[in-house]
Amino acid sequence: MKFFVDDADLREIETLQAIGLCDGVTTTPSIIAKSGRDFFTVIKEIAKQVPGPVSAEVIATDFDGMLREGQELAALAPNVTVKVPLTYAGLKACRSLRDKGVMVNITLCFSVPQAILAAKAGATFVSPFMGRLDDIGVSGTDLVQEICGVFDQYDTFQTEVLAASIRHPMHIVEAAHAGAHVVTAPPKVFHQLYKHPLTESGLQKFLADWQQSKKP
Repeated sequence: MKFFVDDADLREIETLQAIGLCDGVTTTPSIIAKSGRDFFTVIKEIAKQVPGPVSAEVIATDFDGMLREGQELAALAPNVTVKVPLTYAGLKACRSLRDKGVMVNITLCFSVPQAILAAKAGATFVSPFMGRLDDIGVSGTDLVQEICGVFDQYDTFQTEVLAASIRHPMHIVEAAHAGAHVVTAPPKVFHQLYKHPLTESGLQKFLADWQQSKKP
């Protein structure tokens, strides 16, 4: 499973890269807006620092706008992945961008039929939103598992399932069990993966025992 960092903070991204927890990055206009910096500048900086895919989202909702913005984003760096919504216009833009060799992440997926359409459109990634489904009492984990199950039936489907809207470490575990190719999460969730109270207490005991063993 690949880990994508859902953030635009270069320091956080570098921290996670240092321990192998950053295979790529996903961003949104909202995430970058928090930095107070120019959107295109931030995307170029991230794409330079991270060799893997860097998702950058269009804000247009019509086909012509998505295609124009998508081409502008793709021109920033070869590893930029254009993020488009799972709408008719988004699917059409995906097909056109993929024909031009541009990577595409189709986002806001909430059903298996939508995921199949994303694969048919040639999307590089399709992003089912686990947390948002859980919020309304529908299992996001089940959706990821169902999509992976369908994709596994067809060699012609090359689209990777990118589990998104990750709220906590168990979402990552569940996505892994479900067969997701990629999971994207905020830095704080990835940092929670290596933290455990028994690890902390065990370390403190080892250190205390070591100090005790040095006494005459």
